[in-house]
Amino acid sequence: MVAAGAALADERGLAGLTMGALAERVGVRTPSLYKHVSGQDDLNRRIAALALNEAADAVGHAVQGIAGRDALAAAARAFRAFVLAHPGRYAATIGVEPSGPEDPLAVAAERLLGGFMAALRGYAIAGPDVDHALRVLRSLCHGFATLEGGNGFRWNTDVEESFEWLITFADRGLRALGGTPPE
Repeated sequence: MVAAGAALADERGLAGLTMGALAERVGVRTPSLYKHVSGQDDLNRRIAALALNEAADAVGHAVQGIAGRDALAAAARAFRAFVLAHPGRYAATIGVEPSGPEDPLAVAAERLLGGFMAALRGYAIAGPDVDHALRVLRSLCHGFATLEGGNGFRWNTDVEESFEWLITFADRGLRALGGTPPE
């Protein structure tokens, strides 16, 4: 049920995902959905947890065995690719709050952060600054991918070239912050 809802959200946008539309998609009457989810909010939360786990898998696999700029670039590219391929399910992750540390949302979010943390390990960033570095990195990747997905880059400059600039910008900033020499 959740996978079908996630696919529908990707096709129609999160706002286009309704219990009625999902029931039609899976070939049941709307009341039958309530055997699987308690309502729209529950469905959206489950889609958000699914999306965070899928993004965590993508980023985690991308950074395995590499470090420094290579890991940063791999994490950024994997995250961007996920957001562009799954805009509806990714939208479900924005603004949803876990109910506690055992909430599947919290567990999945920690997994995703773990992939980005792995990318940051090569930068020698001091403990208190790691949270800030993670927020900046997530903001850069999120902002770029969501703008790109929403056709927010309408000028003639190549988007891939701009994304490489983003990676270089982040790499230089993280190196400066951590005192890591340039490659």
